Amino acid sequence: MNIVTLLIVWVVTSISLLIISKLPLGVEVDSPQKAFFSAAVLGIVTAVVRPILRLIFAVPDLLTFNLLSGIFTFMIAVVCFSIAAWLVEGFRLRFGIWSAVLGAFALTIINSLVYKLLGV
Repeated sequence: MNIVTLLIVWVVTSISLLIISKLPLGVEVDSPQKAFFSAAVLGIVTAVVRPILRLIFAVPDLLTFNLLSGIFTFMIAVVCFSIAAWLVEGFRLRFGIWSAVLGAFALTIINSLVYKLLGV
């Protein structure tokens, strides 16, 4: 991944967080600056935590013959979203885990649509 792609992903995630904060999902972001900072923290948390959680979820994944692989991947995204909200002041989950579930789902959908449009 080159630096331009990384910057595009950062901006797209920041804008997606701002959009999500306007939806009635319980995700709150105080300002665009906090959204950019939150997107950076979310990227770092995902880069650090995802490999650890993938290793932890490898055993249940193998036991279910990868039938629940998508659910485990989504659970990892929810955990990363929650940790990022916990670390960044000005990025809150009003309804706790439910806001994290809805926020992670919305972030995945919005980012996927924008990446398709941009061809990233």
